[in-house]
Amino acid sequence: MKNLNILLAGFAVLALTSCKEEAETPKVTYEKTSTTEAKPQPIDSSQIEIADLPIQMEGTKYLIHPIGDYRVYEGRAKSSYGSSNTDKVSFSISNYNRFEITGFLQNLKFQHVDSTEIRPLTDKKMVIQTASYLNTIFEKTKHQLLVYSVADMDTNKDNKLDVSDIKSLYISDISGKDFTKLSPDMQELIDWNLVESKNRLYFRTIEDTNKNGQFDKNDVILYYYVDLSNKDWKLESYKPV
Repeated sequence: MKNLNILLAGFAVLALTSCKEEAETPKVTYEKTSTTEAKPQPIDSSQIEIADLPIQMEGTKYLIHPIGDYRVYEGRAKSSYGSSNTDKVSFSISNYNRFEITGFLQNLKFQHVDSTEIRPLTDKKMVIQTASYLNTIFEKTKHQLLVYSVADMDTNKDNKLDVSDIKSLYISDISGKDFTKLSPDMQELIDWNLVESKNRLYFRTIEDTNKNGQFDKNDVILYYYVDLSNKDWKLESYKPV
């Protein structure tokens, strides 16, 4: 009986440990009142900024240079957001599928095909996860636009900016100019969709209305669209439900 009790206690500890490991990291952490000044985040000396070879979206006159981080660990290398060390070195930081660039990028830089000047999309710290060219909108409106999903704020207060933070929606023209945030602050982008017949970009977000740090069924989903025929990209809300 004593051995059985020890065995059951061991299973209980394992179960508690498993539950703790599976607990989801909050996407939002709310600041507590404190008189202690936040310490600056130390610079990671193993972080190396590199660029992939330039990409030219079909039908455009701009080269896009993906910029990301590459880190070295004890003589072996891996991508900043890779899952494990490997002996084989890979310097690729992005993927390209015709009209979309994906990755965990720190910036994008733009260069007109007839110029040597290369300019950054932004001077702010961000993680750009996707950059999508709206080619069908150009066919109708002659506006060449890029739509981005971006983490731009350390919303969980872990002193890191990564995919664990809130994802936001941005837009710019094909040159990278007029880089504009569309989704409201502190609202997590769920998805977006292009309705070509109306030249509209529709998207949904979720807001942590109960302030528990998670996005769940008790929070509010919000609905928006932007008329891409107008250069001001005015955000409009609507209520389908």
